Amino acid sequence: MFGVGAKTKVIFQQHWQGSLSEYVTAVAWSGDVLAASSAAGEVVLWQDGSLVSLLPVRSTSIDCLAFSSNGKFLAAGGQDGKVRVWSMASTFLEGGLGGIYILDNAPKWVDKLAWSPTCNQLAFSLGRYVQIWDADTQTVMTTLPFTNSSVLDLAWRPKVESIAIAGDGGVKVWSTKDWDDDPYLIDMPSASIVTAWSGDSKYIASGNLDNTITVLEYGLPIPWVMRGFPGKISNLTWSQSRLNNEPVLAASSIEGIAVWKKEANDKDGWNADVLALHKSKIQALEFHPHSLLLASAADDGCLGLWTKAKQVGQILEGARGGFSCLAWSKDGQQLTAGGQNGELIVWSQSKRGKGFG
Repeated sequence: MFGVGAKTKVIFQQHWQGSLSEYVTAVAWSGDVLAASSAAGEVVLWQDGSLVSLLPVRSTSIDCLAFSSNGKFLAAGGQDGKVRVWSMASTFLEGGLGGIYILDNAPKWVDKLAWSPTCNQLAFSLGRYVQIWDADTQTVMTTLPFTNSSVLDLAWRPKVESIAIAGDGGVKVWSTKDWDDDPYLIDMPSASIVTAWSGDSKYIASGNLDNTITVLEYGLPIPWVMRGFPGKISNLTWSQSRLNNEPVLAASSIEGIAVWKKEANDKDGWNADVLALHKSKIQALEFHPHSLLLASAADDGCLGLWTKAKQVGQILEGARGGFSCLAWSKDGQQLTAGGQNGELIVWSQSKRGKGFG
């Protein structure tokens, strides 16, 4: 159905497949431990073929989950307004899961959360606010008001102590050094619905409701604006690898992908390559952590691996009803994806695939 020819080098092979009860809402890696959640309220952990349940099927969905940067904690949030945080005392196969902390924010719906890259502080959305909670002290550090609208996305700045919050009117950036300071405003004529920092913290991108992308070199007054997308921007991802000594930005809009590369001369701005493969909406888009290999997963049941973010090198399948999410392990040796019918699949890189991407 999605063949790319007999010469295609197969570099990722299916390692394991299981299933949850419903649509897989989120997946995340910490070392070789995988966490996944579902619209049926499940949270599970997987390691080397063994699956353990943290939360059973319930009446409300879990919509977001993430491991802390040091792997000590796992957080999940969802429709019931509760943020659950597990302490990963040792490997779960040894029965070492620590106690669970529950932050009850009902009736708010928690659909965005992220851990600080530098400490065990968790940010999560609460309607028009973002709350920052410290796992080490088990206390709320601050509550940040967005005011303009509900929080649509949030992203910690790598290597620098600040956090960006997106919503109607643009993106606001707070410094962790003084939460009481006014945020830095990146003003937009419409709502910013997704935002992402480059790994070097130099750039911040936002996908906007008016079908544009803005990229700002942080601290400069005027962003670049990318136009011409067929619909709203649903995914943004930055590469850790660089071209012309700059990171690469990939974005998806409906079924299309644009890969943006900055030219050496600032006056030339950013130029895009358009990638076409999918027949329906792309649900997830993510660069490999150590190369320009780009993964895209869509409603059409196709997961594309793009060599050097340019051409299809491999196509993975396994979710007949379409894919819903994906994530790379931090070493890039494993890739997982969730399906809209509950499929949970793990692929591992084969030795034949070294150097791909």
